[in-house]
Amino acid sequence: MFGKMKKMFSKSGNNEELIAPIVGKLVKMQEVPDPTFAEEMLGPGFAIVPAEGKLYAPVEGEVTLVFDTLHAVAITTAAGAEFIFHIGLDTVKEEGAGFEAHVAVGDKVKAGDLMVSFDLAALTEKGYNMITPIILTNKHAFSAVAINEDKLNQNVGLDDVVYTLTKA
Repeated sequence: MFGKMKKMFSKSGNNEELIAPIVGKLVKMQEVPDPTFAEEMLGPGFAIVPAEGKLYAPVEGEVTLVFDTLHAVAITTAAGAEFIFHIGLDTVKEEGAGFEAHVAVGDKVKAGDLMVSFDLAALTEKGYNMITPIILTNKHAFSAVAINEDKLNQNVGLDDVVYTLTKA
């Protein structure tokens, strides 16, 4: 399976494609029921409603931040894109309970590498909305960013391209 994912990653010319970092339903950022994300105050991106509790690297890059509460991580891609992966809404309140980091700051990751696992069932049972925003925090470095419209509101797997960046 990981061989197939690596083939799906593409950095040709000025484009960089991201595969789905979580198995689940791909939605627009505007569907996240939190104005900080929905109004793209932190930057544009996309979100996934998870079907399983694993967050994978969607592209080659370097881990630049692992929150102490393990509910969020950040990577910088080979093309220089800076992404934050925020697992669930308000899950910071769990102070790391139900989360396990599989990466540390400075780690190099490839598409398909497991970054964080989380107990989806337990967190959902506690009432958390587990929609997971993926935010591009340095959009200014790219001439275009686009969600894969063909996959919107559909279940995506780890071999599906969900987002494309075009470098200026």
